[in-house]
Amino acid sequence: MKKHKPKYHQIIDAAMVVIAENGYHHAQVSKIAKQAGVADGTIYLYFRNKEDILISLFQEKMGNFIEILEQKIAGKTSAAEKLLMLVEEHLKWLTEDRHLAIVTQIELRQSNKELRLKINEILKDYLAIIEKVVVEGIKTKEFSNDLDVRLARQMIFGTIDETVTTWIMNDLKYSLPALAGPLHQMLVSGCSYQITGD
Repeated sequence: MKKHKPKYHQIIDAAMVVIAENGYHHAQVSKIAKQAGVADGTIYLYFRNKEDILISLFQEKMGNFIEILEQKIAGKTSAAEKLLMLVEEHLKWLTEDRHLAIVTQIELRQSNKELRLKINEILKDYLAIIEKVVVEGIKTKEFSNDLDVRLARQMIFGTIDETVTTWIMNDLKYSLPALAGPLHQMLVSGCSYQITGD
């Protein structure tokens, strides 16, 4: 299988650097090949086109992240602890790889509709983890039983996502992991609201 061949990962890692530094539209296949240290034609043995490289890149990186996240969350007992682990790991993941952060937050957003649908498909597994934590929090009464699960899932993902994007737009000038605590506190408060009558 192509995914298990070293050159596949070599090309994906090279593409991440080239796309982050040049932007998706200016990241020619020839530049990616040069960065990967392979011939232009070699790229097409593994990928159909540049779009396929971008999708595969995101799929590969997000897949690895989800695997690690699921293992770490499994070791936590409460929904609030699991949510903190999720926030910490998300921020740490993108702090550790500046190129990946730029690609996921900036370059993937400038893509066409078809590409965005494929990206959303990949994100489904991550959103499912968030949803599972929310449902668990409602069951254990850590979160409000009035909570709209889908809305809470979008709020959690959207807040973390926007926090990372703002960090990139500010040229990575501050510590992203340092925001995990306050961010988690705010999300837990948002999930623990109670609807009160008059």
